[in-house]
Amino acid sequence: MSQSLTGALVASRWDEDSLDVLAAGVDERGEDLPSKGWMAMRRLNWRQDVTPPAGVYVSDRVRRGAEEYAARTLRLALRRRTIVTAILATWPGDPRRRTEAEWAALRKLLPAGVAGAEIRNRTRQIRAYAAEHGKLPTGLCVLEGPPQVGELVLLAAMDRQQVTLARVDETTARLRLKLPLCAAPTSGRDWAWHVIDIRLPGTIGVDSVLHTPTLRPTRAGRIAVDLPHSRPAPATKASGHTVALGFDWGVGTLLTGTLGRLTGKGQTRRVLTDGRPLIFDATTVSAALHRLRGVREHLAAKRDHQRALADGLGSPHLAWGEHLDRARVLEVEHGRVCARIRHLNDALAWSAARWAVDQAVALGASVVYLEDLATLEARGHRRGNARLSGQVRGTVAQAMRHLAAKAGIAVVTVPARGTSKLCPGCLATLTHHPAPDRLAERGWKWAHCTRCGLSMDRDHAAARRIVSRGLLAQTHTTTDPTTHTRTIRTTVDGTVTPVRRPKKTTHRMRRQHQAEQAPPRLRETNTTPGKGRPTPSRPTGPGGRDTRHAAQGQAPGPKTSRRMPDARTVPATTPTGMVQRPAGHDTQTPTPTGPVPGHGVPARVRPEEDPLPGRRRLSRRTCRRRTRAAERTGFHHLHATAVHPLTPRIGPPDGNRTRPRRARKA
Repeated sequence: MSQSLTGALVASRWDEDSLDVLAAGVDERGEDLPSKGWMAMRRLNWRQDVTPPAGVYVSDRVRRGAEEYAARTLRLALRRRTIVTAILATWPGDPRRRTEAEWAALRKLLPAGVAGAEIRNRTRQIRAYAAEHGKLPTGLCVLEGPPQVGELVLLAAMDRQQVTLARVDETTARLRLKLPLCAAPTSGRDWAWHVIDIRLPGTIGVDSVLHTPTLRPTRAGRIAVDLPHSRPAPATKASGHTVALGFDWGVGTLLTGTLGRLTGKGQTRRVLTDGRPLIFDATTVSAALHRLRGVREHLAAKRDHQRALADGLGSPHLAWGEHLDRARVLEVEHGRVCARIRHLNDALAWSAARWAVDQAVALGASVVYLEDLATLEARGHRRGNARLSGQVRGTVAQAMRHLAAKAGIAVVTVPARGTSKLCPGCLATLTHHPAPDRLAERGWKWAHCTRCGLSMDRDHAAARRIVSRGLLAQTHTTTDPTTHTRTIRTTVDGTVTPVRRPKKTTHRMRRQHQAEQAPPRLRETNTTPGKGRPTPSRPTGPGGRDTRHAAQGQAPGPKTSRRMPDARTVPATTPTGMVQRPAGHDTQTPTPTGPVPGHGVPARVRPEEDPLPGRRRLSRRTCRRRTRAAERTGFHHLHATAVHPLTPRIGPPDGNRTRPRRARKA
């Protein structure tokens, strides 16, 4: 019912005149429209378009939810309408390649923050319409049909007479909602209160404030509750940062970051880095996601093929039902693969975001700089571009903003254009190669500068450029008043100077961190039963020589030990004239021939790797038995840089020194 009411209202107001009135933001009396969508609809007298079927009773609060959903859908279309109108007003002679003057004229009409990818997508859409109809569209409403609305019930537009929400304890919330008792209620007596207990996840703390949720049905026939909540978070500043982390997006390596510190003032400002790369390698998980996407497309193609066969045969045919049954089975399998991809994407995104925020907290950074996702676009038809387009970058950025807000860390996006093109040390043009030992070949993984000799991973060099752009242009940070996302659109390029981190401080803090993370050990004396005295040591003189030979009048010899094996390094001759191999060499077992294990050949099972009695051996494809605690990120075979709490004080302590020096001990 709510979906049909919302769709009818959107379709009735999908015209240029209605969008003009909504974009003006004022009513007939010249007063500003309220921010709530259902109130704006009623101020414009658009509520008459929402009429339930004859004989069906729908309360006024339910109509509010439909009006709110319709108002949000129409307001979202205003941005697309502005972009389409600006492109049509400055339609170029060659849509595939605009001139500088045409780009300048287009930018004057576009609102701030429109990325190049949006302009290209809308231009392609208009070109397709012109090729089909032989003329340009007059506006968005002609170019597109009415937007499709989903099966949602916005409870936020209803009052206490329709819905209430209260928290019972730390893990349970109680939702009271008035719902109909039948499919077509005829009066208010067919509506009754329903009590729904919601189990709160662990991410919702005790101090979180619960807000009115949104209801939506799932494919499994259940009702999902989208419960928004808010909690107090420390305020973050937009500028004035001195220590920052910059992360670059990659294909196999999802995130590659580095630490940057801003020193100096005015013209003497520069960015320093300790040179340590922070890597979140998700190659294995990315390959699994790419394989699952291929399986999903294969199942969809088989499902469509079975449906096409059924439509071609018709209902009287005997095989018509068989093709439909096969299509239903394929549809179920397709849904399961899609759910698997969604769950894996969400888990990977939140794991990467948690790791990035932990690195920022451990290194004392107050801001994290990312590439602007709106300016990134995969081009061509290569397989790497398919993986690049299917990554979870948007979810990672959203999760990173959420987690960083709890820690009081700002997340700002910077322009991505040219971050991998110029050298971070001298701003010269980089050459890209497959590997550091193949500089004569062209590739994309390794970056090399012919001017200053810089040679490092391409993503690591781009991360240095990103943190430099963020720290040098932080005064140009803009905040979106609606989403509160912070962006830097002004490009300020500067060099990055690597500074060596103090070795003693680094080692001391690392040992302290390992001691804190290590489990407690029991203090026991390592004694031998029946032994009442310690083992006497051999008397030695200066230089570690044995003094017993000197007491007997012999020349002193080197110190020996009974634990040292008598291994010869060259063959020795026996009294019979035969040659004996050095100790430790097995002369009975023949030398193995053939391919070496590790190049597609499984290695032989060693006796010490056999499972103990009563224990099942772990599979090589599921988990490694010995895994460092710092590498445990929630996924198997996923590697990430360990989180070490290091001091951010690198380089000169003030801005007056021109030569970097080691920082003081923390």
